[in-house]
Amino acid sequence: MNYFSQLVSQSQAVELLQEAIARNRIAPAYLFAGPSGVGRSLAAKCFSQWLLSLDLSPEKNAMAQKRALAGNHPDLLWVEATYQHQGQLLTAKEAAAAGLKRKAAPQIRIEQIRDIAQFLNRPPIEASRLLVVIEEAQAMTEAAANALLKTLEEPGRATIILIAPNTDVLLPTIVSRCQKIPFYRLSPEQMEEVLRRNGHEAILTYPEILAIAQGSPGEAIAAFAQLQAIPEALRQQLSQLPDSPLSALELAKTIDRELDTQAQIWLIDYLQYIYWQNWRQQNLLELLEKARQYLLNYVQPRLVWECTLLEMIL
Repeated sequence: MNYFSQLVSQSQAVELLQEAIARNRIAPAYLFAGPSGVGRSLAAKCFSQWLLSLDLSPEKNAMAQKRALAGNHPDLLWVEATYQHQGQLLTAKEAAAAGLKRKAAPQIRIEQIRDIAQFLNRPPIEASRLLVVIEEAQAMTEAAANALLKTLEEPGRATIILIAPNTDVLLPTIVSRCQKIPFYRLSPEQMEEVLRRNGHEAILTYPEILAIAQGSPGEAIAAFAQLQAIPEALRQQLSQLPDSPLSALELAKTIDRELDTQAQIWLIDYLQYIYWQNWRQQNLLELLEKARQYLLNYVQPRLVWECTLLEMIL
């Protein structure tokens, strides 16, 4: 059975993981490093299915795969960055479902690393080993990263998978304890294959989305959703530069009213592509990049857009 049949283009990663199992040399810790949206999480799920079904009877094997894919296997712990809200830790999806909006990015907190340590402090229930997957490992707080380092030193009968963009965003001492599995951006042909396979062929008619995604199907899907969330009237306004100071101020007001801060930060990427295609003026890109930095530093959004749009026409 090919556990990685859903994964497109990541042949080096697949080969390394298959070889580890074939030689029975499964590392205690892996770092799946590469851009977001290119299959790192999918590869972690595929690898988890395989590891958790090793040495099981055919009946138990099928059940283990199903539970691993659903994320409810007793020997699998999947960790995501969280927000703190009223004493609870909520993932980004849970926060969105609850209607909560946060300016800061979610974090992986020391409490979650303690949960990992507690999880690893028991023997496996059904599989031959315990498995922990930490998504967006770069979101760990300093305290969490230091606590994880202690866990990596003695993981026991377990394998820990960290998912991150590259090695530079993690402590060198953490990276040194992991086997790196590289992931790469996809070619245009591979992008088309993945998007069609997953029912997102409509994205292929939006060259600006494909350009922003830069070979990442996941980024393309997320960007398309962001674009569709922008009201059509606002998109039409943004396709042209304001023609007067008054229209610039009105447009800034509309952007601030219609879009939250995260959507505005994404809008910067979109406008950089559109404006470069239309006018090929470097100064417009630089003004938008300055706006991004201001938004990331929590400057009042309406003020950021007022200043940016006025500078574009004055």
